[in-house]
Amino acid sequence: MIKSFWGLFSHDIGIDLGTVNTLVSVRGKGIIIREPSVVAVHRKTRQVLAIGKEAKRMLGRTPHAIEAIRPLKDGVISDFDTTEAMLRHFIHMVHNTPGKFPKIPRPRVVIGIPSGVTEVERRAVQDAAISAGAREVYLIEEPMADAIGANLNIQDPEGNIVVDIGGGTTEIAIISMGGMVVNRSLRIAGDEMDEAITNYMRTRYGLIIGERTAEDIKLELGSAVIDGREKETVVRGRELASGLPKSIRISSAEIREALAPVINEIITNIQEVLEETPPELLSDILERGIFLTGGGALIKGLDKRLSEETKLPVWIADDPLTTVVRGCTKLLDDLDLLSKVKVTGGLK
Repeated sequence: MIKSFWGLFSHDIGIDLGTVNTLVSVRGKGIIIREPSVVAVHRKTRQVLAIGKEAKRMLGRTPHAIEAIRPLKDGVISDFDTTEAMLRHFIHMVHNTPGKFPKIPRPRVVIGIPSGVTEVERRAVQDAAISAGAREVYLIEEPMADAIGANLNIQDPEGNIVVDIGGGTTEIAIISMGGMVVNRSLRIAGDEMDEAITNYMRTRYGLIIGERTAEDIKLELGSAVIDGREKETVVRGRELASGLPKSIRISSAEIREALAPVINEIITNIQEVLEETPPELLSDILERGIFLTGGGALIKGLDKRLSEETKLPVWIADDPLTTVVRGCTKLLDDLDLLSKVKVTGGLK
């Protein structure tokens, strides 16, 4: 009774705590925060100077006294204190709003996490959210949150396959009857694509570029198949031999070559998951196809390439960047389903 009373005034939230971006959705209001998962701190005092977009602008540009940190690596917390500071900042943004009540109750929070994290890594996420001001924290694996956010009937005895290519991890899962029958969590995703572009520029042209530049190149030129609309762009960086600034022109064909090993490995793992899937569920998947989500779903032609390699139809989810956070928020309205699909939760 007390819990339900507090829930009337608490802004319960769903969080997609991503390696690259963090999205926050408030129950009944929708997604209100889309911020980079970056925190700028003073190296000596560890004082937090900026969070989100403001901190991301500092990447690669800070003086020695300031450090811009991405506190999550491969989908898990690598820096607890900065993750806690980031979560506290976002919770404060959505929860401490002016109103009639001087003390609004702390929120109940549902957070999407990679399916392959360890118990220690789960505990780190939960502890960080509690320390940041959450009343209760529930963790749900990202493929399940994706399926719920994409409005798939996860409780039916039919099979669905969800592939979420995020910034830090690629999640592949066969879902049926409210659980994951087969799943695989790869620490190969958007960050590895950026790294592949950085390495390509270094080895092919002797040009050193930063991670922001690599990400921009991926978004502008990245593709998985030849689509007849090859593009070019100018890339600026530092010449490896001389250390001086240098500009070169590169094409989408070159970036496709750079991304090929990462994309090939993701596709190989999807094929292996399909090989492990029970035949009864494969017949459903043949009919329904693959649901593709995450930022990687926006790589041009990836859906076509995946369909060619697996012989299955591939559907890109509506607004693939937000399926996890939408699924987390939907669970706040369906506590029975939350109790079935949560990994852990409810600690105070």
